[in-house]
Amino acid sequence: MTGYLGSYATLGLLMLAAVLFFFTAFSANRVLRPSRPADPWGKRSSYECGLDPVGGDWAQMQIRYYVYAYLYVLFAVEAVFLFPWALVFDRPGFGTTTVVEMAVFVAVVALGILYAWRKNILRWT
Repeated sequence: MTGYLGSYATLGLLMLAAVLFFFTAFSANRVLRPSRPADPWGKRSSYECGLDPVGGDWAQMQIRYYVYAYLYVLFAVEAVFLFPWALVFDRPGFGTTTVVEMAVFVAVVALGILYAWRKNILRWT
């Protein structure tokens, strides 16, 4: 398809095919499923490694595990941003700009870790 609206026509046909596939799949599911699905005793009970569930359904989790996970994700994302920056740094015209941008980024992350350190969030005990 060529012309001004050719790309839109291609997109429209693709969306139409997706909608038709969606309705065809769900219609086939409704036609091919059993009319009365089996409902044996205990089918909807919770399963814990083949053992009967013991205790209540309420368990408290310490917040420090989530804080450590959040800090890990924060520094993993920082590392992901540092690699492309290191590749672009030596290209002509990017020197000063990239150094300033990365300094601001590292300063914000450093402020975050300093805040966590001052609030004793990083203490495991």
